Amino acid sequence: MKTAWTITSVFALAALVAGCQTGADSESTEGGDESTLLETSESPAIDVDATLWPLTGLPLDDGDSSLPALAAKVDNAPQARPQVGLDEADIVFEELVEGGLTRYVAVWHSSLPAEVGPVRSVRPMDPDIVSPFGGIIAYSGGQQRFVEAMLDAPVASAINGQSDVEDFFYRSSDKIAPHNVIVRAPELVSYFQDRAGPPPQFNYSTGVAESSAATDGVEAGLLRVFFSGSSFPAWEYDPERGSYLRQQTNGAPDNALSGEQIAADNVVVLEVNIDVIQDIPTTQMVDSGEGVVATGGGVLDILWSKSAPEAPIELTDTSGARVLLAPGQTWVQLIPAEGAGVPAGQVELE
Repeated sequence: MKTAWTITSVFALAALVAGCQTGADSESTEGGDESTLLETSESPAIDVDATLWPLTGLPLDDGDSSLPALAAKVDNAPQARPQVGLDEADIVFEELVEGGLTRYVAVWHSSLPAEVGPVRSVRPMDPDIVSPFGGIIAYSGGQQRFVEAMLDAPVASAINGQSDVEDFFYRSSDKIAPHNVIVRAPELVSYFQDRAGPPPQFNYSTGVAESSAATDGVEAGLLRVFFSGSSFPAWEYDPERGSYLRQQTNGAPDNALSGEQIAADNVVVLEVNIDVIQDIPTTQMVDSGEGVVATGGGVLDILWSKSAPEAPIELTDTSGARVLLAPGQTWVQLIPAEGAGVPAGQVELE
């Protein structure tokens, strides 16, 4: 049976389940340094482990984490699909824009495809999203006030049509403008290779089974995430892969240009305040609120906070313990909170 849940409803059920699990310990101490995995409500900080990729928590092996991360403002209009390289991103933020549509801020670091895109214009919340990563942000322009805000952020702006980076952009012939601006990713990163690598953005467990949502969450095999009446993608858990496969709003598999269905090891849904300023939905990122994390087939109620534009998003459970994500790819869904400037989003579980 299908049931619609707001995030507040998920909080209530998770609390009830937790109350029934007497003796359960919500803190994982297996498979790693105790100082890394034990959590306290006094210090929900993000740990650094130089042997891991900072944006996935996967083993670094012979990779070079000192290279800068590449972020891009990626189109999600139907005319832009299938996107290029989106299936290889380490972290993807999905945000509400005009008309009930969504766009992405995707970040690549541990894996860098030959091309990414299509890229589109920035919005007012994007500087606060990308500032913690440093590195590079590729986009196609935007309103002057939004571009100026991005130029003030601690990232290198690579704008389509800008003379110094024009060789790294081109228009694909298989899509119509403006949904066809593609970025030559390795060449762009090489151009800005003197910029520093990104710091970690989340805390990671040693594996899916040790993640906070898998150990302490409510079981759910499918999440449908409502951004608006016209944008409600779904994530279906695949136990064999240990990750979630993304579906478009119409229920079709959401595939990248490679033919691979877009997947995430962690789906993080955050309720965010949104102000509508001159008809532009403006997500407030330096803020705090409620949310849920889905990992390993479990959904856990969380609290989130971001203290400054350059600060990462901190995730804790309701006791104040740091949330441990599974190593791998993470999608962050920024849905409208109750009382925001647009209709409230919700999460539907099956």
